[in-house]
Order: sequence, then structure tokens, then C-alpha cells
Amino acid sequence: MSLWCDRYRPKTFKELDYNLKQAKQLQRMVKEGDFPHLLFWGTNGAGKKTRINCILRELYGSGVDKLRLERHEYTTASNKKLELHACASNYHIEICPADAGIHDRIVIQELVKGIAGGQSLNNDKQKQFKVIVITEANRLTKDAQHGLRRTMEKYMSTCRMILLSESTSKLIPALRSRCLGIRVQAPSTEEVKQCLMQACEIERFEMTDEQINRIVKLSDRNLRKALLLGEVCKVKNITNGDPPAYDWEEFLDKTGKMILRNQSPSQILQVRTNLYELIVRLIPANIIFQKLFLQLQAACPDIHMKTKLAKAAAEFEHRSNLGSKPIYHLEAFVARFMADYKSFLDEFVDDMDEDEF
Repeated sequence: MSLWCDRYRPKTFKELDYNLKQAKQLQRMVKEGDFPHLLFWGTNGAGKKTRINCILRELYGSGVDKLRLERHEYTTASNKKLELHACASNYHIEICPADAGIHDRIVIQELVKGIAGGQSLNNDKQKQFKVIVITEANRLTKDAQHGLRRTMEKYMSTCRMILLSESTSKLIPALRSRCLGIRVQAPSTEEVKQCLMQACEIERFEMTDEQINRIVKLSDRNLRKALLLGEVCKVKNITNGDPPAYDWEEFLDKTGKMILRNQSPSQILQVRTNLYELIVRLIPANIIFQKLFLQLQAACPDIHMKTKLAKAAAEFEHRSNLGSKPIYHLEAFVARFMADYKSFLDEFVDDMDEDEF
């Protein structure tokens, strides 16, 4: 049994429910044959991957649905073995080179060389190139992005690149200029509500309007999250009430309360253990930064303290993006906040004592 977000994902442009004008433009671009490298960017759950699947199906037909899991092995200059898994068909491959860390440049160059050097498709009804879908392009190192730029130019005749990214701010200008940028706007709250109600109707699961509105609000215009929350409600038979929170969100909320409860070296070690548990379970560091920042900011009563918190969060998140060990930067952020927060509390207590005196 597949999840709702996969089961009801549109497969063609005609099945899309929102951003219809953009869908027609993409369909016309594919039919006219002028197919450049593409860069899809937008928030999570906006529909970037869905539109890419529609493009692939328009290019190659139903053959792109016959997927297989491939294992790719690469060797670095220091003889270190790298292993990455990719989802592929006879016409395209989807991979995340950023999972290789600082060695992502090797993955990109070797992968493109292997695909571009293969035999081209000899079918007049289909395109004479293969497509490489690179997910989480915003996580690529600068070396990998420069290598990708050169590779895109060299093998333009035999393969096309489709990049997925949450934002274009972390991509070098040279790479952005070689792709047709397509921003996929997140669906409106009404469109999310409509899609959720359609899925519930097909599944024969009735929810009150109040609960549907709660789910839509919690999803924050993330259609994937809204469908997942709706499916959780069906599995647990919750027809009226708040949908259950994710386990990792509750765990992170407890971690934030630990930071606010006590500021000491022993507490930092305990918080570090919790943060490491989240990272091991593949919770992205930027999500942890965001959730912690919102929780800690709500607990700060002073505007100057909130300003310090915002500066610290921006500084250490930026360092985390540049480095390869997010746990160091998360721990440093927590230590910085604990020091500032403890100093603020001590000053507040001293002021109260002086007023009483």
C-alpha cells in the first residue's frame, strides 16, 4: 500500500490541480522540442517533483514508470569507496549527489560521463537524450557546482539536467544561468483543502470541516504534509480533533524546553545527545535550526534577547551549510543561546533585587 501523496500524485499535465498556466507552458515547451536544462525551485510540498514526472512522461511515455533501484560505486583520489543509490528507468535517472558530502563533484562527473557515453535511443517517437534529475541541488558544494556547469556544456547533445532546489540562493550564478529557472509556487490554502477533500472522498473517510481546516493550517501550504496528516487521521480513526504530531517534532520540543529549563555544561551534553539522535534519524539540520529558533524566540521576553537569538541562528546555520558536521554548529548555537539567556536572567534577577532594596 502506497501513501496518499504517492497514490494520488498526478502523472500527466491534465491531472494537475493548480498552477495550470505554468503546466500548459511546460507542456508546450516539451512538444516544441526545445528542451533546455531546467532548474525547479520552490518550497517543500509545492509540486516540483510532480511536474518533473509529468515532463518525463510527456517526453518518453509510460516507460518512465518502470523504475528500478540502482547502486553506484565511486572511488575518490584517496581510494575511498563511495556508494549511492539512485532511482532510474531506461530514459532517466534520479540521484542526490549531495549525499556523498565533500566528494559530490566526483559523483556528478562520473555519473554524467557514464550516462552520456551510453548508447542513444534510436526511436523517432522519443528524444535522443537521457535526463538526469539531481535532487537537493542546493546542498551541492561549490566544487561540485562548477564541475556540473562544465559537464552540462560538454554533454548537452546526449543528456539534459533537471535540478531540484528549495532556493536558488545557494547555487552559483554560472550554474543558474545555464538552466531555465522555473519557480513552482506553493498551492493556496483553498487548493490544499480541495486536494485533501478529494483524497478523503476517494478513501471514503469523513472528517469534519473543523478538522480539515486544522490540517490545512498545520500543513502551511505543504500539500504533501497535508495528505500525510490526513492519512494519519484515517489510520488512527480521528474524525474530529487535532491530528497527532510527528514523533521527531515532540522530541525536538522537549529538547527546546531542556534548553530553557537549565543552562549548564551538563545540560549542553544532554541537549547534544538529543540533537545527534535527530540527525541520525535524517532530520535536516536547517529544519532543526528553524524549529528551535521559533520555540526559543517565543520564550524570549526581551527584544534584545530575540535579536541576539536571530543573529546566532543565522550565523551558525550558515556555518552548518558550509561545513559537513552539522552537530558541531547546532551545539555551538545552543551554547551561545544558553550563555546569552543565562546572562539575561542573571541581570533580570539583579534588577529585581535592586528594586526591592
